[in-house]
Amino acid sequence: MAVHEEKHEESLLEKISEKIKGDSSSSSDSDDDKPSESSMKVKVFRLFGRERPVHHVLGGGKQADIFLWRNKKVSTGALGIATVIWVLFELFEYHLLTLVCHLLILALALLFLWSNATSFILKSPPRIPEVQIPKDPVLEFAEALRFEINRALAVLRDIASGRDLKKFLSVIAGLWVLSIVGNWCNFLTLFYIVFVLLHTVPVLYEKYEDKVDPFAEKAWHEIKKQYAVLDSKVLSKIPRGPLKKEKKN
Repeated sequence: MAVHEEKHEESLLEKISEKIKGDSSSSSDSDDDKPSESSMKVKVFRLFGRERPVHHVLGGGKQADIFLWRNKKVSTGALGIATVIWVLFELFEYHLLTLVCHLLILALALLFLWSNATSFILKSPPRIPEVQIPKDPVLEFAEALRFEINRALAVLRDIASGRDLKKFLSVIAGLWVLSIVGNWCNFLTLFYIVFVLLHTVPVLYEKYEDKVDPFAEKAWHEIKKQYAVLDSKVLSKIPRGPLKKEKKN
């Protein structure tokens, strides 16, 4: 009987140990499956190769809030002011100098009459604030403008050196399209169109990006396919002097 009880206890211990090993192996297998599943995840295609939200792509801050209509009053006001300026200069054929002079005449006349009328109605004259342009914002804007211009010049220099044919063709195509648009409208109309697009396209894309990105992915793959055909038949046969010299050296 004692031998039988010892055998029974050993069988119970073996079953318990096997169960523990099975649980640990299943947990390790599940842990191993987790990274494999994450590694098998397909990277979602985003327009322009972005990995951040649209708000961060637009620079974040107040300007992004305006373009994405996070503050509807400010966005409506900015778009309304731009529309009024475009209507004045394009539809009514107003000129900038004329508009500035007329606004100054109106403001000075109202303030002058108000200042003199207060002596008759026994009220204190209006307090005209002292307006000065601050130094720091002007310097920051000039510094940012200088940086952007230098970066654009560096890109143009890199393109002109003949190192990247794809970038060269894309810039030439962009400038050609821009020249065609310039024949259709003047600079102010073009600026107004871009301003309106900035107030409509980003917010619509942010709302419908799950539908736009798959369509953009298909279009991008088709463009790459057509470019590969063009490169194999035409572009690869174009001699490139500077690159050959560098290879020989």
